[in-house]
Amino acid sequence: MSQYRVLIDANDEKGLVHKVSSVFYNYDLNMLSNSEFVDKESNKFFMRSVVDGAVDKNELSDAIIKVLPESSTIKVIEPKKKNIIIMVTKELHALGDILIRHEAGELDANILAVISNYDKLESLVAKFGIPYITISHEGLERAEHEDKLIEAIGAFNDLDYIVLAKYMRILTPRFVEAYEGKIINIHHSFLPAFIGANPYKQAYDRGVKIIGATAHFVNNNLDEGPIIAQDVKHITHAYGWRDMQRLGRDVEKVVLSRALKLALEDRIFVYANRTVIF
Repeated sequence: MSQYRVLIDANDEKGLVHKVSSVFYNYDLNMLSNSEFVDKESNKFFMRSVVDGAVDKNELSDAIIKVLPESSTIKVIEPKKKNIIIMVTKELHALGDILIRHEAGELDANILAVISNYDKLESLVAKFGIPYITISHEGLERAEHEDKLIEAIGAFNDLDYIVLAKYMRILTPRFVEAYEGKIINIHHSFLPAFIGANPYKQAYDRGVKIIGATAHFVNNNLDEGPIIAQDVKHITHAYGWRDMQRLGRDVEKVVLSRALKLALEDRIFVYANRTVIF
């Protein structure tokens, strides 16, 4: 018996759920869960099913694609731990949260390595027995530094995701294209209103009443990739900027771990710079 996650992205038409369910029935598969959504503006149909039974996944994929409209996309995925690399700079809150959740068995992932342009967080990562790779950017052109990053990442096979846990260097289009659809980032929701150094101090000076965080896939438009998860916290005039910073970091780490968990469980569909999440 095998379990599969079946992900379908198709142009909408009448009877799709029935057609796909009939394939499951014909192969004597048990449907453990199912979610579907139709975006009426784009006429797009999305479906995520979890099934189990005795069937080859390629055979199942071939059978389903035959009942779908042309230009449909289908993925039949056997659940297993995905391989991730975490990239960091100096801040430890987002990294620490992921490491603890991983240690507790909450994230279905293998952390292959943590890569940083500083060695500041090496002692933390060593406590979890995970390789830590320092690739300093000092004295290097951005392209040279990214060459070294790509070389280090390329030493690991079957990489599924790169997680930017407060990695504070802007990635070039060349790097993003090398790992298209695989890079997950976290940032405070003040962007682009409050950019540069100390955004929480800027927000404090403006008297904001909410702070938050956004986790998203990275594309070539700075912090404008498809959004995976967001959250906000309400604040009052009584909060100083350091209070806001502490609360903001709490939100950042929770939102990033939530987004990563969704990705690891194959719950995200990306289209038109948007996401559908089941």
